[in-house]
Amino acid sequence: MDQNGLFRFSMDHAMEIIFFFDQNGVIRYANQSAERQLEYGKDELCGCLLTDVFPGETERIKDFFNDEFPDGKSREIMLYRKNRTCFPAMVRMLVYEEPQAWKAGQKIYLCMAQNVSKESYLEKKASRADWEAGEAQKVKSEFVANVTHELRTPVNGILGNTQELIQQETEKDKLKLLRMMERGCRDMISIINILDFSKLEAGKFILESRKFHFRDMLDYVKGNHINKITEKGMDFSVTVSPDIPEYIIGDELRIVQVLNNLLSNACKFTAVGSIHVEVVKTAQSGKRMELFFIVTDTGIGIAKADQDKLFKSFSQVDASTSRKYGGTGLGLNICKQLVELMGGSIHVDSDAGKGTRFYFHIWVEIPEECQKDSAETDEVQRDEQVILHKLKKLSESSVSESVWQYGEAENLEEIEKKMSKLILSVEMENWEKAESFAEAVKQLVDGAPKEVKSAMLRLKMAVQKADYAKTAAAFETLQNQIKGVEESYGREQNK
Repeated sequence: MDQNGLFRFSMDHAMEIIFFFDQNGVIRYANQSAERQLEYGKDELCGCLLTDVFPGETERIKDFFNDEFPDGKSREIMLYRKNRTCFPAMVRMLVYEEPQAWKAGQKIYLCMAQNVSKESYLEKKASRADWEAGEAQKVKSEFVANVTHELRTPVNGILGNTQELIQQETEKDKLKLLRMMERGCRDMISIINILDFSKLEAGKFILESRKFHFRDMLDYVKGNHINKITEKGMDFSVTVSPDIPEYIIGDELRIVQVLNNLLSNACKFTAVGSIHVEVVKTAQSGKRMELFFIVTDTGIGIAKADQDKLFKSFSQVDASTSRKYGGTGLGLNICKQLVELMGGSIHVDSDAGKGTRFYFHIWVEIPEECQKDSAETDEVQRDEQVILHKLKKLSESSVSESVWQYGEAENLEEIEKKMSKLILSVEMENWEKAESFAEAVKQLVDGAPKEVKSAMLRLKMAVQKADYAKTAAAFETLQNQIKGVEESYGREQNK
Protein backbone atom coordinates (compact mmCIF):
# COMPACT_ATOMS: atom_id res chain seq x y z
CA MET A 1 0.00 0.00 0.00
CA ASP A 2 1.44 3.40 -0.99
CA GLN A 3 1.58 6.37 1.39
CA ASN A 4 -1.57 8.06 0.01
CA GLY A 5 -3.54 4.84 0.30
CA LEU A 6 -2.38 4.34 3.90
CA PHE A 7 -3.36 7.94 4.71
CA ARG A 8 -6.85 7.51 3.23
CA PHE A 9 -7.33 4.17 5.01
CA SER A 10 -6.48 5.71 8.37
CA MET A 11 -8.80 8.69 7.74
CA ASP A 12 -11.73 6.47 6.72
CA HIS A 13 -11.49 4.30 9.81
CA ALA A 14 -10.96 7.09 12.34
CA MET A 15 -13.61 7.54 15.07
CA GLU A 16 -13.66 11.32 14.62
CA ILE A 17 -15.49 13.20 11.90
CA ILE A 18 -12.81 14.38 9.47
CA PHE A 19 -13.08 16.35 6.27
CA PHE A 20 -11.02 18.73 4.14
CA PHE A 21 -12.35 21.87 2.48
CA ASP A 22 -10.88 24.60 0.28
CA GLN A 23 -10.77 28.40 0.42
CA ASN A 24 -14.25 28.61 -1.11
CA GLY A 25 -15.71 26.49 1.66
CA VAL A 26 -16.26 23.46 -0.61
CA ILE A 27 -15.73 20.07 1.04
CA ARG A 28 -13.18 18.06 -0.97
CA TYR A 29 -12.96 14.96 1.19
CA ALA A 30 -14.96 13.44 4.06
CA ASN A 31 -14.14 10.24 5.89
CA GLN A 32 -16.60 7.40 6.55
CA SER A 33 -17.29 8.57 10.11
CA ALA A 34 -18.37 12.00 8.78
CA GLU A 35 -20.69 10.41 6.21
CA ARG A 36 -22.16 8.03 8.79
CA GLN A 37 -22.73 10.53 11.62
CA LEU A 38 -24.00 13.28 9.32
CA GLU A 39 -26.15 10.70 7.49
CA TYR A 40 -24.84 11.32 3.98
CA GLY A 41 -24.35 8.61 1.35
CA LYS A 42 -20.95 7.60 0.07
CA ASP A 43 -19.14 10.61 -1.44
CA GLU A 44 -22.29 12.78 -1.04
CA LEU A 45 -20.48 15.21 1.27
CA CYS A 46 -17.84 15.95 -1.34
CA GLY A 47 -18.90 19.09 -3.19
CA CYS A 48 -21.16 20.30 -0.37
CA LEU A 49 -20.48 23.69 1.19
CA LEU A 50 -19.15 24.15 4.70
CA THR A 51 -22.30 26.14 5.52
CA ASP A 52 -24.37 22.99 4.88
CA VAL A 53 -22.65 21.35 7.83
CA PHE A 54 -22.41 24.54 9.97
CA PRO A 55 -25.46 26.63 8.92
CA GLY A 56 -25.55 28.47 12.23
CA GLU A 57 -21.87 29.47 12.19
CA THR A 58 -21.66 31.74 9.15
CA GLU A 59 -19.99 34.64 10.99
CA ARG A 60 -17.49 32.40 12.75
CA ILE A 61 -16.60 30.72 9.43
CA LYS A 62 -15.85 34.17 8.01
CA ASP A 63 -13.49 34.72 10.92
CA PHE A 64 -11.94 31.38 10.15
CA PHE A 65 -11.09 32.38 6.58
CA ASN A 66 -9.62 35.64 7.92
CA ASP A 67 -7.08 33.48 9.78
CA GLU A 68 -8.61 34.37 13.14
CA PHE A 69 -10.22 31.00 13.74
CA PRO A 70 -7.66 28.34 12.62
CA ASP A 71 -5.63 28.35 15.84
CA GLY A 72 -6.03 24.64 16.57
CA LYS A 73 -8.27 25.25 19.60
CA SER A 74 -11.38 23.15 20.16
CA ARG A 75 -14.72 24.90 20.12
CA GLU A 76 -18.22 23.58 20.75
CA ILE A 77 -20.25 24.02 17.56
CA MET A 78 -23.55 22.54 16.39
CA LEU A 79 -23.13 20.11 13.45
CA TYR A 80 -26.12 19.55 11.16
CA ARG A 81 -27.08 16.24 9.60
CA LYS A 82 -28.48 15.92 6.09
CA ASN A 83 -32.06 15.91 7.47
CA ARG A 84 -31.27 19.25 9.28
CA THR A 85 -31.22 17.80 12.78
CA CYS A 86 -28.14 18.73 14.79
CA PHE A 87 -25.89 17.74 17.66
CA PRO A 88 -23.12 19.48 19.64
CA ALA A 89 -19.53 18.69 18.71
CA MET A 90 -16.07 19.77 19.77
CA VAL A 91 -14.52 21.07 16.55
CA ARG A 92 -10.92 21.86 15.60
CA MET A 93 -9.88 23.47 12.32
CA LEU A 94 -6.32 23.65 10.98
CA VAL A 95 -4.55 24.88 7.83
CA TYR A 96 -3.18 21.98 5.76
CA GLU A 97 -0.87 22.47 2.75
CA GLU A 98 0.14 19.60 0.47
CA PRO A 99 1.65 20.89 -2.80
CA GLN A 100 1.66 17.48 -4.46
CA ALA A 101 -2.00 16.83 -3.84
CA TRP A 102 -3.38 20.31 -4.36
CA LYS A 103 -2.57 23.26 -6.52
CA ALA A 104 0.56 25.12 -5.49
CA GLY A 105 -0.16 27.99 -3.12
CA GLN A 106 -3.79 27.01 -2.49
CA LYS A 107 -4.73 26.60 1.18
CA ILE A 108 -6.54 23.46 2.23
CA TYR A 109 -8.21 23.21 5.62
CA LEU A 110 -8.70 20.25 7.92
CA CYS A 111 -11.75 19.92 10.18
CA MET A 112 -11.94 17.35 13.00
CA ALA A 113 -15.07 17.02 15.13
CA GLN A 114 -16.21 14.78 17.96
CA ASN A 115 -19.86 14.27 18.94
CA VAL A 116 -20.33 15.41 22.59
CA SER A 117 -24.09 14.87 22.90
CA LYS A 118 -23.67 12.46 25.81
CA GLU A 119 -21.22 14.72 27.62
CA SER A 120 -23.52 17.72 27.12
CA TYR A 121 -26.48 15.76 28.47
CA LEU A 122 -24.53 14.66 31.53
CA GLU A 123 -23.33 18.22 32.15
CA LYS A 124 -26.88 19.56 31.98
CA LYS A 125 -28.05 16.77 34.26
CA ALA A 126 -25.32 17.64 36.76
CA SER A 127 -26.22 21.34 36.53
CA ARG A 128 -29.86 20.47 37.17
CA ALA A 129 -28.86 18.36 40.15
CA ASP A 130 -26.82 21.30 41.55
CA TRP A 131 -29.81 23.61 41.13
CA GLU A 132 -32.14 21.14 42.85
CA ALA A 133 -29.63 20.73 45.67
CA GLY A 134 -29.47 24.53 46.03
CA GLU A 135 -33.26 24.75 46.20
CA ALA A 136 -33.35 21.97 48.80
CA GLN A 137 -30.74 23.87 50.84
CA LYS A 138 -32.84 27.03 50.58
CA VAL A 139 -35.92 25.21 51.88
CA LYS A 140 -33.86 23.69 54.69
CA SER A 141 -32.42 27.09 55.65
CA GLU A 142 -35.88 28.67 55.73
CA PHE A 143 -37.09 25.81 57.91
CA VAL A 144 -34.11 26.24 60.26
CA ALA A 145 -34.80 29.99 60.43
CA ASN A 146 -38.39 29.39 61.51
CA VAL A 147 -37.48 26.65 63.97
CA THR A 148 -34.76 28.65 65.75
CA HIS A 149 -37.00 31.72 65.94
CA GLU A 150 -39.92 29.78 67.45
CA LEU A 151 -37.86 27.63 69.83
CA ARG A 152 -35.60 30.17 71.48
CA THR A 153 -38.30 32.22 73.25
CA PRO A 154 -40.15 29.32 74.96
CA VAL A 155 -36.90 27.59 75.90
CA ASN A 156 -35.59 30.75 77.56
CA GLY A 157 -38.94 31.12 79.33
CA ILE A 158 -38.84 27.55 80.64
CA LEU A 159 -35.23 28.01 81.73
CA GLY A 160 -36.00 31.22 83.64
CA ASN A 161 -39.01 29.71 85.44
CA THR A 162 -37.06 26.56 86.25
CA GLN A 163 -34.29 28.63 87.83
CA GLU A 164 -36.90 30.48 89.91
CA LEU A 165 -38.30 27.18 91.15
CA ILE A 166 -34.81 25.92 92.00
CA GLN A 167 -34.37 28.94 94.30
CA GLN A 168 -37.63 28.14 96.11
CA GLU A 169 -37.53 24.33 96.25
CA THR A 170 -36.07 22.52 99.28
CA GLU A 171 -36.92 18.86 98.61
CA LYS A 172 -33.94 16.99 97.19
CA ASP A 173 -35.93 14.80 94.77
CA LYS A 174 -37.74 17.76 93.27
CA LEU A 175 -34.51 19.76 93.09
CA LYS A 176 -32.88 16.93 91.18
CA LEU A 177 -35.70 16.93 88.62
CA LEU A 178 -35.59 20.73 88.29
CA ARG A 179 -31.83 20.70 87.72
CA MET A 180 -32.32 18.07 85.01
CA MET A 181 -34.87 20.39 83.38
CA GLU A 182 -32.41 23.27 83.65
CA ARG A 183 -29.66 21.23 82.01
CA GLY A 184 -32.05 20.11 79.25
CA CYS A 185 -32.92 23.76 78.52
CA ARG A 186 -29.25 24.71 78.31
CA ASP A 187 -28.58 21.78 75.95
CA MET A 188 -31.48 22.91 73.79
CA ILE A 189 -30.07 26.47 73.66
CA SER A 190 -26.72 25.03 72.52
CA ILE A 191 -28.49 23.14 69.72
CA ILE A 192 -30.35 26.30 68.69
CA ASN A 193 -27.00 28.14 68.60
CA ILE A 194 -25.64 25.52 66.19
CA LEU A 195 -28.71 25.93 63.99
CA ASP A 196 -28.20 29.70 64.07
CA PHE A 197 -24.55 29.24 63.09
CA SER A 198 -25.46 27.10 60.07
CA LYS A 199 -28.03 29.68 59.01
CA LEU A 200 -25.52 32.55 59.30
CA GLU A 201 -22.85 30.60 57.40
CA ALA A 202 -25.34 29.90 54.59
CA GLY A 203 -26.11 33.63 54.34
CA LYS A 204 -29.81 32.98 54.97
CA PHE A 205 -30.12 35.07 58.13
CA ILE A 206 -32.57 38.00 58.00
CA LEU A 207 -33.03 40.57 60.78
CA GLU A 208 -36.58 41.33 61.88
CA SER A 209 -36.80 44.96 62.97
CA ARG A 210 -39.76 46.14 65.01
CA LYS A 211 -40.57 48.70 67.67
CA PHE A 212 -39.97 47.60 71.27
CA HIS A 213 -39.50 49.03 74.76
CA PHE A 214 -35.74 49.23 75.26
CA ARG A 215 -35.60 49.25 79.07
CA ASP A 216 -38.15 46.43 79.33
CA MET A 217 -35.87 44.41 77.09
CA LEU A 218 -32.91 45.07 79.41
CA ASP A 219 -35.04 44.14 82.44
CA TYR A 220 -35.86 40.84 80.72
CA VAL A 221 -32.15 40.18 80.08
CA LYS A 222 -31.32 41.08 83.67
CA GLY A 223 -34.04 38.73 84.94
CA ASN A 224 -32.58 35.88 82.90
CA HIS A 225 -29.22 36.11 84.69
CA ILE A 226 -29.60 37.78 88.07
CA ASN A 227 -30.37 34.58 90.01
CA LYS A 228 -27.41 32.69 88.56
CA ILE A 229 -25.03 35.61 89.22
CA THR A 230 -26.20 36.53 92.69
CA GLU A 231 -26.24 32.92 93.91
CA LYS A 232 -22.47 32.96 93.31
CA GLY A 233 -22.25 35.95 95.66
CA MET A 234 -21.47 38.49 92.91
CA ASP A 235 -22.91 41.95 92.29
CA PHE A 236 -24.89 42.50 89.08
CA SER A 237 -25.91 45.90 87.75
CA VAL A 238 -27.26 47.44 84.53
CA THR A 239 -27.03 51.17 83.74
CA VAL A 240 -28.61 52.93 80.77
CA SER A 241 -27.84 56.41 79.48
CA PRO A 242 -30.90 58.66 80.01
CA ASP A 243 -30.72 60.07 76.47
CA ILE A 244 -31.70 56.70 74.96
CA PRO A 245 -35.40 56.86 73.94
CA GLU A 246 -38.00 54.72 75.67
CA TYR A 247 -38.75 52.86 72.44
CA ILE A 248 -36.41 51.91 69.60
CA ILE A 249 -36.76 49.96 66.34
CA GLY A 250 -34.47 46.96 65.86
CA ASP A 251 -34.27 43.19 66.14
CA GLU A 252 -35.03 42.79 69.84
CA LEU A 253 -34.57 39.00 69.79
CA ARG A 254 -31.03 39.25 68.37
CA ILE A 255 -29.95 42.04 70.75
CA VAL A 256 -31.18 39.85 73.62
CA GLN A 257 -29.32 36.87 72.12
CA VAL A 258 -26.00 38.77 72.03
CA LEU A 259 -26.42 40.10 75.58
CA ASN A 260 -27.49 36.69 76.90
CA ASN A 261 -24.39 35.08 75.41
CA LEU A 262 -22.02 37.70 76.80
CA LEU A 263 -23.62 37.57 80.25
CA SER A 264 -23.64 33.76 80.27
CA ASN A 265 -19.91 33.80 79.51
CA ALA A 266 -19.29 36.47 82.14
CA CYS A 267 -21.10 34.39 84.77
CA LYS A 268 -19.38 31.18 83.65
CA PHE A 269 -15.85 32.60 83.87
CA THR A 270 -16.32 34.76 87.00
CA ALA A 271 -16.23 33.32 90.50
CA VAL A 272 -16.00 36.47 92.65
CA GLY A 273 -16.53 40.19 92.15
CA SER A 274 -19.13 41.72 89.88
CA ILE A 275 -20.70 41.83 86.43
CA HIS A 276 -21.89 45.10 84.97
CA VAL A 277 -23.76 46.08 81.80
CA GLU A 278 -23.68 49.63 80.53
CA VAL A 279 -25.51 51.07 77.51
CA VAL A 280 -24.82 54.53 76.10
CA LYS A 281 -25.88 56.45 73.05
CA THR A 282 -22.78 57.41 71.07
CA ALA A 283 -24.11 58.87 67.81
CA GLN A 284 -27.24 59.84 65.92
CA SER A 285 -27.78 60.49 62.23
CA GLY A 286 -31.33 61.50 61.39
CA LYS A 287 -33.63 58.79 62.73
CA ARG A 288 -30.77 56.29 63.09
CA MET A 289 -28.95 55.96 66.42
CA GLU A 290 -25.79 54.15 67.50
CA LEU A 291 -25.93 52.27 70.81
CA PHE A 292 -22.76 51.20 72.62
CA PHE A 293 -22.96 48.20 74.99
CA ILE A 294 -20.26 47.33 77.55
CA VAL A 295 -20.32 44.02 79.47
CA THR A 296 -17.68 43.97 82.22
CA ASP A 297 -16.73 41.15 84.57
CA THR A 298 -14.00 40.47 87.16
CA GLY A 299 -13.39 36.90 86.02
CA ILE A 300 -10.40 34.86 84.85
CA GLY A 301 -9.66 37.17 81.91
CA ILE A 302 -8.07 36.30 78.58
CA ALA A 303 -4.41 36.58 77.59
CA LYS A 304 -3.72 38.97 74.70
CA ALA A 305 -2.24 36.16 72.59
CA ASP A 306 -5.48 34.15 72.83
CA GLN A 307 -7.97 36.89 72.06
CA ASP A 308 -7.86 36.35 68.29
CA LYS A 309 -9.42 32.88 68.83
CA LEU A 310 -12.51 34.22 70.58
CA PHE A 311 -14.69 35.06 67.59
CA LYS A 312 -13.79 32.02 65.48
CA SER A 313 -16.29 29.18 65.11
CA PHE A 314 -15.80 26.05 67.23
CA SER A 315 -12.84 27.67 68.97
CA GLN A 316 -11.97 27.90 72.65
CA VAL A 317 -9.01 29.72 74.20
CA ASP A 318 -7.54 26.34 75.10
CA ALA A 319 -8.63 22.73 75.49
CA SER A 320 -8.78 22.96 79.29
CA THR A 321 -11.35 25.75 79.05
CA SER A 322 -13.81 23.59 77.14
CA ARG A 323 -13.27 20.70 79.55
CA LYS A 324 -13.70 22.81 82.69
CA TYR A 325 -16.43 25.22 81.63
CA GLY A 326 -18.06 23.52 78.62
CA GLY A 327 -19.32 25.12 75.42
CA THR A 328 -18.95 24.68 71.67
CA GLY A 329 -17.11 27.92 70.96
CA LEU A 330 -19.93 29.00 68.62
CA GLY A 331 -21.55 31.66 70.81
CA LEU A 332 -19.12 34.54 70.24
CA ASN A 333 -18.83 33.77 66.53
CA ILE A 334 -22.62 34.04 66.26
CA CYS A 335 -22.55 37.26 68.31
CA LYS A 336 -19.94 38.74 65.97
CA GLN A 337 -21.99 37.96 62.88
CA LEU A 338 -25.24 39.22 64.43
CA VAL A 339 -23.63 42.49 65.54
CA GLU A 340 -22.16 43.01 62.06
CA LEU A 341 -25.60 42.38 60.53
CA MET A 342 -26.88 45.19 62.77
CA GLY A 343 -24.26 47.56 61.34
CA GLY A 344 -21.72 47.38 64.16
CA SER A 345 -18.74 45.47 65.50
CA ILE A 346 -17.72 43.64 68.68
CA HIS A 347 -14.38 43.78 70.51
CA VAL A 348 -12.77 42.54 73.70
CA ASP A 349 -10.43 44.17 76.22
CA SER A 350 -8.92 41.77 78.73
CA ASP A 351 -5.85 40.53 80.55
CA ALA A 352 -5.36 37.12 82.12
CA GLY A 353 -6.52 37.21 85.74
CA LYS A 354 -7.84 40.80 85.53
CA GLY A 355 -11.34 40.35 84.17
CA THR A 356 -12.83 40.93 80.74
CA ARG A 357 -14.72 43.71 79.02
CA PHE A 358 -16.72 43.02 75.85
CA TYR A 359 -18.04 46.03 74.03
CA PHE A 360 -20.15 46.19 70.88
CA HIS A 361 -22.09 48.84 69.02
CA ILE A 362 -25.13 48.53 66.77
CA TRP A 363 -27.34 50.87 64.78
CA VAL A 364 -31.07 51.08 65.50
CA GLU A 365 -33.88 53.46 64.50
CA ILE A 366 -35.85 55.90 66.62
CA PRO A 367 -39.66 55.69 66.24
CA GLU A 368 -41.23 58.79 64.78
CA GLU A 369 -43.05 59.69 68.00
CA CYS A 370 -39.76 59.55 69.95
CA GLN A 371 -37.66 61.55 67.49
CA LYS A 372 -38.85 64.91 68.86
CA ASP A 373 -37.57 63.89 72.30
CA SER A 374 -34.12 62.97 70.97
CA ALA A 375 -31.41 65.58 70.38
CA GLU A 376 -30.78 66.12 66.67
CA THR A 377 -27.10 65.25 66.51
CA ASP A 378 -26.54 64.50 62.83
CA GLU A 379 -22.90 63.40 62.45
CA VAL A 380 -22.48 65.17 59.12
CA GLN A 381 -23.39 68.62 60.47
CA ARG A 382 -22.00 68.25 64.02
CA ASP A 383 -19.82 71.01 65.46
CA GLU A 384 -19.16 72.38 68.93
CA GLN A 385 -21.13 75.64 68.67
CA VAL A 386 -24.23 73.97 67.25
CA ILE A 387 -24.17 71.43 70.09
CA LEU A 388 -23.82 74.12 72.76
CA HIS A 389 -26.71 76.08 71.26
CA LYS A 390 -28.93 72.99 71.35
CA LEU A 391 -27.87 72.11 74.90
CA LYS A 392 -28.78 75.63 76.02
CA LYS A 393 -32.28 75.16 74.59
CA LEU A 394 -32.57 71.79 76.25
CA SER A 395 -31.58 73.27 79.63
CA GLU A 396 -34.55 75.66 79.48
CA SER A 397 -37.03 72.77 79.22
CA SER A 398 -35.16 70.10 81.13
CA VAL A 399 -37.31 67.52 82.95
CA SER A 400 -34.66 67.17 85.67
CA GLU A 401 -33.96 70.71 86.88
CA SER A 402 -31.52 69.44 89.53
CA VAL A 403 -29.05 68.16 86.93
CA TRP A 404 -26.91 70.81 85.19
CA GLN A 405 -26.76 70.66 81.41
CA TYR A 406 -23.36 70.02 79.94
CA GLY A 407 -21.77 73.30 78.85
CA GLU A 408 -23.25 75.44 81.64
CA ALA A 409 -20.68 77.15 83.89
CA GLU A 410 -21.85 75.35 87.05
CA ASN A 411 -21.62 72.00 85.32
CA LEU A 412 -18.09 72.66 84.05
CA GLU A 413 -16.96 73.77 87.49
CA GLU A 414 -18.36 70.58 89.06
CA ILE A 415 -16.60 68.49 86.42
CA GLU A 416 -13.28 70.16 87.28
CA LYS A 417 -13.77 69.40 90.99
CA LYS A 418 -14.61 65.76 90.36
CA MET A 419 -11.70 65.42 87.92
CA SER A 420 -9.28 66.76 90.56
CA LYS A 421 -10.54 64.25 93.11
CA LEU A 422 -10.38 61.49 90.50
CA ILE A 423 -6.72 62.04 89.64
CA LEU A 424 -5.83 62.42 93.34
CA SER A 425 -7.44 59.02 94.05
CA VAL A 426 -5.46 57.52 91.18
CA GLU A 427 -2.19 58.95 92.51
CA MET A 428 -3.01 57.42 95.91
CA GLU A 429 -3.89 54.14 94.15
CA ASN A 430 -7.33 54.18 95.70
CA TRP A 431 -8.97 52.65 92.64
CA GLU A 432 -12.34 52.06 94.29
CA LYS A 433 -12.65 55.77 95.10
CA ALA A 434 -11.33 56.68 91.65
CA GLU A 435 -14.02 54.54 90.05
CA SER A 436 -16.77 56.31 91.99
CA PHE A 437 -15.43 59.73 90.88
CA ALA A 438 -15.17 58.44 87.29
CA GLU A 439 -18.83 57.47 87.42
CA ALA A 440 -19.72 60.93 88.78
CA VAL A 441 -17.82 62.65 85.95
CA LYS A 442 -19.49 60.34 83.44
CA GLN A 443 -22.92 61.45 84.66
CA LEU A 444 -21.90 65.11 84.40
CA VAL A 445 -20.71 64.75 80.77
CA ASP A 446 -23.80 62.80 79.76
CA GLY A 447 -24.99 65.54 77.39
CA ALA A 448 -21.52 66.31 76.05
CA PRO A 449 -20.33 66.02 72.44
CA LYS A 450 -19.38 62.56 71.22
CA GLU A 451 -15.64 63.25 71.53
CA VAL A 452 -15.93 64.07 75.25
CA LYS A 453 -18.15 61.07 75.98
CA SER A 454 -15.79 58.73 74.12
CA ALA A 455 -12.80 60.09 76.06
CA MET A 456 -14.76 59.63 79.31
CA LEU A 457 -15.57 56.03 78.43
CA ARG A 458 -11.89 55.27 77.80
CA LEU A 459 -10.96 56.89 81.13
CA LYS A 460 -13.56 54.91 83.06
CA MET A 461 -12.45 51.64 81.44
CA ALA A 462 -8.82 52.37 82.35
CA VAL A 463 -9.80 53.14 85.95
CA GLN A 464 -11.83 49.94 86.21
CA LYS A 465 -8.74 48.00 85.08
CA ALA A 466 -6.56 49.87 87.62
CA ASP A 467 -4.13 50.65 84.80
CA TYR A 468 -2.17 53.73 85.82
CA ALA A 469 -0.55 54.43 82.42
CA LYS A 470 -3.79 54.16 80.46
CA THR A 471 -5.66 56.17 83.12
CA ALA A 472 -3.13 59.00 82.96
CA ALA A 473 -3.26 59.13 79.15
CA ALA A 474 -7.08 58.98 79.07
CA PHE A 475 -7.30 61.66 81.78
CA GLU A 476 -5.13 64.02 79.75
CA THR A 477 -7.20 63.40 76.61
CA LEU A 478 -10.45 64.08 78.48
CA GLN A 479 -9.01 67.28 79.99
CA ASN A 480 -8.10 68.56 76.51
CA GLN A 481 -11.57 67.74 75.17
CA ILE A 482 -13.27 69.51 78.06
CA LYS A 483 -10.97 72.51 77.71
CA GLY A 484 -11.94 72.79 74.05
CA VAL A 485 -15.63 72.78 74.94
CA GLU A 486 -15.08 75.37 77.70
CA GLU A 487 -13.47 77.68 75.15
CA SER A 488 -16.38 77.15 72.77
CA TYR A 489 -18.80 77.84 75.60
CA GLY A 490 -16.98 81.08 76.41
CA ARG A 491 -17.18 82.23 72.80
CA GLU A 492 -20.90 81.40 72.74
CA GLN A 493 -21.52 83.45 75.93
CA ASN A 494 -19.68 86.48 74.51
CA LYS A 495 -21.92 86.59 71.42
